[in-house]
Amino acid sequence: MGDPRKIRSRLEGPSHPWMKERIEQEKELVQDYGLKNKSEIWRQMSKLKGFARQAKRLVALRREPQSETEKTQLLTKLNKLGLLSKEAVLEDVLGLTIKDLLELRLQTLVCRKGFAKTMKQARQFIVHSHITINGKKVTSPSHIVPSEEVPTINFVATSALADAEHPERKMGKTKVVKEKRVEKRKERRGERRGHNRQDTRGRENTRQSKPKEKVEKKA
Repeated sequence: MGDPRKIRSRLEGPSHPWMKERIEQEKELVQDYGLKNKSEIWRQMSKLKGFARQAKRLVALRREPQSETEKTQLLTKLNKLGLLSKEAVLEDVLGLTIKDLLELRLQTLVCRKGFAKTMKQARQFIVHSHITINGKKVTSPSHIVPSEEVPTINFVATSALADAEHPERKMGKTKVVKEKRVEKRKERRGERRGHNRQDTRGRENTRQSKPKEKVEKKA
């Protein structure tokens, strides 16, 4: 018969599909954080909306005793994730942005720690089971890492990427090589432009040096 439960979507899509500002912002986030598609942005946005919705409800129910316990639970949860400090209040929950949550993704942290050159490469390392958290393999790039577990992010001990001398991890040398290539290209372009300018100047000088032939008027 299959699963009798009703499978609901974990994300809330945009209210209006054709908003230019929102589409441009989503394109920038996809490029900056190496996301697969925009549904990953909407999934994190739905989490933020859930936090904000809960904070608004607790602000309206401050006088009730149950609201105090829920308030402490929400603030401690966000504090463990690294989104808020210990001195934060409910109003600070409403100031959270999508970038605050995207910075806590495993893919972003792997790139920020220098284990990968780009966000795309960090995603590849995670999906291919090269990354561990507390000694456990994690293959989900969108996994939200608590602040306590960030220092435990590392490569699998048996992985070839665990060696710091692996060519895919040498960021400094690749940057130097790329910079040298760019400099050589600029030098070549400058030389070509110099030769082209000299050719044009030589042509102009030859034109000016040629004596103008006097046209004899017919009587």
